[in-house]
Amino acid sequence: MTDISEAEIQQKLARLGELRGAIGQAIVGQGAVVEQLLIGLLAGGHCLLEGVPGLGKTLLVRSLGEALKLDFRRVQFTPDLMPSDILGTELLEEDHGTGHRSFRFQQGPVFTNLLLADELNRTPPKTQAALLEAMQERTVSYGGTTYKLPSPFFVLATQNPLEQAGTYPLPEAQLDRFLLHIRVDYPTEQEEHDILAQTTGAKPGAVPAVMQGEEVLALQKLVRDVHFGEDLLRWVTRIVRASRPGEGAPDEIRKYVKWGAGPRAGQSLILAAKARALLQGRLAATREDIVALAGPVMRHRLLLSFAAEAEGKSADDVVAALVRAVPLG
Repeated sequence: MTDISEAEIQQKLARLGELRGAIGQAIVGQGAVVEQLLIGLLAGGHCLLEGVPGLGKTLLVRSLGEALKLDFRRVQFTPDLMPSDILGTELLEEDHGTGHRSFRFQQGPVFTNLLLADELNRTPPKTQAALLEAMQERTVSYGGTTYKLPSPFFVLATQNPLEQAGTYPLPEAQLDRFLLHIRVDYPTEQEEHDILAQTTGAKPGAVPAVMQGEEVLALQKLVRDVHFGEDLLRWVTRIVRASRPGEGAPDEIRKYVKWGAGPRAGQSLILAAKARALLQGRLAATREDIVALAGPVMRHRLLLSFAAEAEGKSADDVVAALVRAVPLG
């Protein structure tokens, strides 16, 4: 643990409560979704939110951007969007005094702290791939020059379910770069009642900005210092390795999985578990943190077999079976 007092830790945790409250001024319900989004923020990872249109995915991300005193950009992904529309492009400029011409790189919207990639799966793979380097290396390479992105940097992407018309499945390499795949479901009856009441009356006030970039970076550093026991570390290692349908994998994995998760899944699960512990005011991760986040961390990293599709097995079903099959200790 870094040299930080208990009072300072409690002060930082109180700021997280303020952040959650600020988001709650615009978002009704969706407690699990908000928690997972904040976990992604604390762990320093990107998040993919999936749900049918109209469930508030874009509003949720926009509200987070307003609550954080960070540079925020939104890109609406469409079939005709080009990589240069995201990364930027070179402009030819002329010095009117000398007549000398030179190229200048005009930065695109990816040069921000918080990028909302809205409906990411509505753009072709060529444009989707423009985010790969940015999401992994936090840099953009253009014209032989590498440009560093601001810190902190997050991609919060939304997508509609793939069965809807006009969508392109995200490639595995890009899916693996998302720390969490967050499912946004329909609200409860009471939540839907409250949404209707809130959105058809007087226009609600703006979401207050309650946290700055330096505080986000400090919390991310604190997440790294959350205790994660050796027994949990070995358990996560075994869970990830058991997701690969080779020798030693559980029967259900060999039957239902064509391709398992790589080491990045283990890294993501550990960091997400640490972030969840901190979000709940704890400085040590537990088994419950891993169980709670195994689905969001691994559901997009497994390629299911035809047998799984034929029997109606979802990725969440397979992950839950995997966690049950691999013992702790």
